[in-house]
Amino acid sequence: MRRLMLILSLAGPLAAQRFYSDDPLGKEPAPRPVGDIRTRKLSDYYDLFSNQFGDVGERQPKQGTPIPAAGVNTLGEPMDGSWYQKRHYYRRMTREELVRGPGNENPPSTSGKWTIIAAKEEGVTPGFAIVDSEKRTYFVKFDPPKNPEMATAADSIGARFFYALGYHVPENYIIQFRADRLQIGAGVQVEDGAGRKRPMTPNDLERLLAKVSASSDGQYRATASRSVSGKPIGPPRYHGTRSDDPNDIVPHEHLRALRGLQVFCAWLDHDDSRAINNLDAVVTENGVSSVRHYLLDFGSTLGSATQMANSPRSGDYFFTWKTSAVQLFTLGLKPPYWAFARYPDYPSVGRFESKIFDPEKWVPEYPNPSFINRLPDDEFWAAKQVMAFTDQDIDTIVGTGQLSDAKAAAYLAQCLKERRDKIGQAYFAKVLPFDRFRTEGDRIAWDDLSKLHGFGVVAGVQVSWSRLDNRSGTLSPIIEAKGERIPQESGYLAAELSTPSRPKQRMTVFLRRSEQGTEVVGLERTW
Repeated sequence: MRRLMLILSLAGPLAAQRFYSDDPLGKEPAPRPVGDIRTRKLSDYYDLFSNQFGDVGERQPKQGTPIPAAGVNTLGEPMDGSWYQKRHYYRRMTREELVRGPGNENPPSTSGKWTIIAAKEEGVTPGFAIVDSEKRTYFVKFDPPKNPEMATAADSIGARFFYALGYHVPENYIIQFRADRLQIGAGVQVEDGAGRKRPMTPNDLERLLAKVSASSDGQYRATASRSVSGKPIGPPRYHGTRSDDPNDIVPHEHLRALRGLQVFCAWLDHDDSRAINNLDAVVTENGVSSVRHYLLDFGSTLGSATQMANSPRSGDYFFTWKTSAVQLFTLGLKPPYWAFARYPDYPSVGRFESKIFDPEKWVPEYPNPSFINRLPDDEFWAAKQVMAFTDQDIDTIVGTGQLSDAKAAAYLAQCLKERRDKIGQAYFAKVLPFDRFRTEGDRIAWDDLSKLHGFGVVAGVQVSWSRLDNRSGTLSPIIEAKGERIPQESGYLAAELSTPSRPKQRMTVFLRRSEQGTEVVGLERTW
């Protein structure tokens, strides 16, 4: 429990010592076993209206000290655990690993029939759940007829980006199949025109497939999203905690992994990143059952709205009083910023662009308390990961969308590269863009990410040193110590980094010196 409380209130006053011998933690503490967790449902309409017109969760104060991110270690990094796993930025993934994503070894087996166990006929694009001959469950979704390849490509590409960014996601496969691969399972029902349930028939399946396009040789293209491991128990919210999960102790609106998610969603234009598109599942590892949190449904990314090309207003709220008032009093003569976007005619991409994209303006379809609560250090944490994707990395992941139009694939990749750079430029400017602190001999060293990515050098960095009383948190300046050279003293030290070119931005780096050596154990950013 001591470690849990440390994680919960890392940046606040501590009754105990500042650092412990095992800091910084790389993984969350071992989970406590969960008991009888009930499956809960979340109304899409309730989620929309409560977030659009209410102030759910604990919000940042309008004045005074902001609420820092929690669920992080002493370096400010989310730990490997139920929400997040450190991946591409922390250990570069190979091309093969980027292509593999959460897994590419288990597509639906072609050794036998696929049995439909549930079906959805309504809507522009129908879908169904199947069980293959290996008894594995998949959710099958199709492209809208006017936008072949669009939603399936987005699902494949989006899952691999979010996986590389550290989230738990399902295995998404692009599949090709003929109608004779399918068979209707026992007890599958559909609704008739009056809303009454009845058994599904072969004619129903034929009508369902008639709503989607087939190739000249009779093959259908679809996404097969493999059912995630564990017992599904409904979606997590972006605020509060689950009262029946003993490990869920940090309000979700304060988790860095969820605050920073806003930046990732802006990059990939995941405007449908609402709670209902996520899932909690009870998984068992090493004999202990605990809750794992998944992101799902990436068909509404990268210019796709799953059932059609995305709206031109993607990246703006459905409704705000301010924008409504502006449109009313200007008689609609002042167009919103998104109205100036131009989209090339690539049906397989939908509406995705990079020229007017502004990461500071982008928002999902309606307010999200985790996204609203983000601070500059949350944004930096996310931006450094976005910038870790090289042009080649982006090309590699876009290739998993299997777009038949090479120009459309090149356009999509170029937009992602330009949106990536806008994110780096915006958020590296708001804090000192230094990371990967380390010791090199008797000196402290770091990477200037702004310089690394071609945005300019942060010049004139000054380093001053203090001793840290680890029990009281008191800092005592070491007047004679200046620069990167580490004072030859045992115990805890604090190096403060500042520069006249950014007078409000500072960093404090905490080091522990002992007979075993010197290591970086903590970071603080101010702005």
